[in-house]
Amino acid sequence: MKDLNGKVAVVTGAASGIGLGATERLLQEGMKLVLADLEEATLEREVARLEGEGADVLGVRCDVADPGSVRKLAERTLSHFGGVHVVLNNAGVGPAGPMLETTPEDWRWIVDVNILGVAHGITTFGPILVEAGEGHIVNTASEAGLVTSAVLGMYAATKHAVVGMTESLHRELADSPVGVSCLCPNLVRSKIFESERNREHAPDPTARQTAILGPLREAIVALGITPEKVAGDIVDAIREDRFWIFTHDLTPRSAAARFADIQAGRNPTDPYAAIEGLEELSNL
Repeated sequence: MKDLNGKVAVVTGAASGIGLGATERLLQEGMKLVLADLEEATLEREVARLEGEGADVLGVRCDVADPGSVRKLAERTLSHFGGVHVVLNNAGVGPAGPMLETTPEDWRWIVDVNILGVAHGITTFGPILVEAGEGHIVNTASEAGLVTSAVLGMYAATKHAVVGMTESLHRELADSPVGVSCLCPNLVRSKIFESERNREHAPDPTARQTAILGPLREAIVALGITPEKVAGDIVDAIREDRFWIFTHDLTPRSAAARFADIQAGRNPTDPYAAIEGLEELSNL
């Protein structure tokens, strides 16, 4: 898909962070946008702002964990714009803390959003794109889908699942006109580590969870790149029909360090330890 002008894109988690950055960049490319998000007030505010700037947008409240809600998103998209060409399955949550302090409810929440939310987007929109004979699916994973840390066990597990799901989808659609990309960003300025705001009946964080989340939020502010930068990487990947989208040069290097451990038969080591200047990430 070299020419995006006049085409239709659906972005989940579109009211903030990477989703909003991607929405604004795709609008600059001349696309029509469907913004889907669970945060209704924030979604309405951003849709009104973009419409005020002359953008052709539709806002749809959507809970990606609910397959029925995703089906309604597709129905609204097709009835309003008559088609869809790009789907960015981007909505996600990012709790942090020791796995030994997690509960079954914690796991159900993150799996429903981070894994099943992407799966629902794939199974709902994928057949539409294939039948239309044109399209591109971008799934937001994370660098945590390739490497791990001691404080993001649940998050890494779900993002590894997104990487595997997306790579399998790429193979499945290899002979089709639909492209597939996997976005694996490192730190990006967003509210990913404030995800509990969208969780019903969220329990109070433990002392250790609070102690971990504080430095993570500080790291995003100090080290995170802008969503606009990520959005540019997404557009480039769509145009180039490129699978991997790495926002940071260190991502393939840290992944290579992991596979070096595998090749050598070593126990897992810190993927950032051998990369000069990454003391901040090693200490997270």
